[in-house]
Amino acid sequence: MRDTRESGEMLEAALAAGVAAGGGHALLGGVLPTPGAALLVRRHGFDLAAVVSASHNPYRDNGIKFFGSQGTKVSDEHETLIEGIVAGTDALPPRPVGRVRELHGAPGDYLRELELRFADLDLSGRRVLLDCAHGATYRVAPEIFRRLGAEVEALAVEPDGRNINDGCGSTHVDLLASRVARGEHDLGFAFDGDGDRVLAVDRAGQVVDGDELLALAALHLRAKDRLPGHGVAVTVMTNYGFHTAMRDSGVDVAVTPVGDRHVLAELLRRGWALGGEQSGHIIDTGFVPSGDGVASALLCLEALGPHDLADRHAMEKLPQRLVNVTVADRGALESAGAVWEAVEAESRALEGRGRVLIRPSGTEPLVRVMVEAPVEAECEAVTAKLVGVVQRELGAV
Repeated sequence: MRDTRESGEMLEAALAAGVAAGGGHALLGGVLPTPGAALLVRRHGFDLAAVVSASHNPYRDNGIKFFGSQGTKVSDEHETLIEGIVAGTDALPPRPVGRVRELHGAPGDYLRELELRFADLDLSGRRVLLDCAHGATYRVAPEIFRRLGAEVEALAVEPDGRNINDGCGSTHVDLLASRVARGEHDLGFAFDGDGDRVLAVDRAGQVVDGDELLALAALHLRAKDRLPGHGVAVTVMTNYGFHTAMRDSGVDVAVTPVGDRHVLAELLRRGWALGGEQSGHIIDTGFVPSGDGVASALLCLEALGPHDLADRHAMEKLPQRLVNVTVADRGALESAGAVWEAVEAESRALEGRGRVLIRPSGTEPLVRVMVEAPVEAECEAVTAKLVGVVQRELGAV
């Protein structure tokens, strides 16, 4: 499967050719959200699924995500093994040539699974605006909302291979927010390029991030006694307000490093089902063991019932500021003593009232600086100070 960027067909063909050359049979699922791979690999009993996508990154980037037979991403160790084989010079032993075919009906299979999961969700009368990022959800997202009865309007549904995530989708949610604020829609959802993330916008045009969506889902499932283990898994980026809301409602919280892989691993280890990230990467293993933006949006509406998103506050957020600093070498952060001295000093000053988190991006030449503080002014001041140190020590680009 793949998203809509122009290099997708080429890489899909190359990947399929490699599978066939190695003696495997490759079935092409076409354009479909990433969680579709996690769902269909189990539905059809495949050994492996691959998605050609660079998620929320610009169209020039591309990559491959692999899912094992249980619908979970392959481990870091297996990824390293694959990369070593690709980069190696030793020829693999010859094998009988396999076949490359189309996997007919993949979008229909995905839509039917969504309909089955949300069979009791009636969206009649809901006016919903969707931003599909010119990406993998551009067909299936509007379709499932319509099937469930919503009045749907969709933005960014004309992919040309280069406009994926370009000024639209969950990484550029201002477009959606301004449209919803006009008053013609009850709420909106913005997906990223490969459809594994979602952010929401309430009728006033206020953005509702992944922390808030996850809190809404957790409290809803807890009240219905459908939250296995009465717990959720989140990352170190999750707002303090989320922890407070969960504690007050008797929901346990496990904290992991940033990344949906870590969240899923913690869910599987504990036997829990729900987890996610502030970015809108929400996992409900009761549906599929992967982030699924479309399913998460529907879960949000299930949790809301007849209420409006603007009227349902599942948590009170502590002021938070996140700045992505473009640097020459993100790997140099680990040994940047002056940066860590500044982090330690600001952490001591905020102890018991807030926190500081600095980390390198896993995919881009960025260092992420995050600060939470009791008031906005202090949050901004501490962030500005730390951003300045990072720029000075790591060479801002």
